Amino acid sequence: MRTDWQSYVSSFCGVSLALVTPVAAFNYYVDPYLIHQWNTPHLQRLLPGREKLSPWGKTYALARFRPEILYVGNSRTELALPAATAVFGPRRVFNAALSGATLGDAAAMVRHAAAVSPLELVVWGIDAPSFSLEVGNTDFDRALVATDRFYLLRRALINLKRAISVDMTLDSVRLLRGTFGAVCQSSLSLYGQRDGRCVRDRIDNLGGTSAAILPRVRDFARGLGPAADAMRELDLSASSLCRAGIGLRLYINPTHAMTMDALYWSGKWAAMESWQRQLAALAERSRRQGCDVRVFDFSGFNEITTEHPPQASGVAEMRNYWETSHYRENVGRMILDRLTGAGTGQFGVELLPATLAAHQAAQRLARSRYHRDHPIETGMVSRR
Repeated sequence: MRTDWQSYVSSFCGVSLALVTPVAAFNYYVDPYLIHQWNTPHLQRLLPGREKLSPWGKTYALARFRPEILYVGNSRTELALPAATAVFGPRRVFNAALSGATLGDAAAMVRHAAAVSPLELVVWGIDAPSFSLEVGNTDFDRALVATDRFYLLRRALINLKRAISVDMTLDSVRLLRGTFGAVCQSSLSLYGQRDGRCVRDRIDNLGGTSAAILPRVRDFARGLGPAADAMRELDLSASSLCRAGIGLRLYINPTHAMTMDALYWSGKWAAMESWQRQLAALAERSRRQGCDVRVFDFSGFNEITTEHPPQASGVAEMRNYWETSHYRENVGRMILDRLTGAGTGQFGVELLPATLAAHQAAQRLARSRYHRDHPIETGMVSRR
């Protein structure tokens, strides 16, 4: 009886292994989600507009590329901040921002990058609504975060486990059949920056820029942040980076003025101003401890953010924005210039405790002018 049982188990294991091994090998080689690629021909193929398992590819690429300059944040940073830039000289730059990321997701990516890369500077894009510890990017399994020097070995085992999944098998077959989708390049081929053709495809599917305006405004205002536990997490991250001798540049994303106005009409403006005061205090406290931490505000009502949307201008597309939530690369380059002191423009204000009250008062006045000078946009947001 015992012999029969042992024979059954042995047979079952043998058959299972015979079935699983070729599937794992097939998926591992085809790798439709690019979860273990860096500087390979796979990175040059076109993929669907929605990039699947992006955190898998980016965490692996960071361990192989080992950049000195790191960008983190959500899709706004991912789309607009180019890794191909002269402002950092010959240093390696990687955009590790993730679509839908919250402060908690970004902090986890910073921990991972600091463990596998010789970082010198972290550029971190933030927004009040996404400033929480909620899991924003559901593909970002925390098992992907490095915890020791054996990361690449452990990662290979995680990749093999992923390679036996049904969805990966189906997508591998679709890729070989040419039905997987060929819209845009992987962000890995652009050192982490999202290909603009991906967002163009999504906007077109929504019916164009005009149709995407209000849905993005609603999405922005719906966020749960800013949360107190997220501020504590940011403080811990800043302290950890400081101990490692890594600089930190926090910046508030320049989402379109309509999104900031949505915070006002939703009764969230006071919470946003309190959050800015906490950010300024955190940076000041860090500097007093000898840390290289600065925070800049590119949001609000300024010459960039108040660009007329198609509903008010009659022009199909905007120059600075894809829609009200995501700004374009030309704005991203202005941000990098300001953060590094490479440019001469006045876009962006450093948040300092001594000048913050005046900055916030100026923004409230600018908001009133916006309501007066942009009645179409104001009406759209106040009635949403």
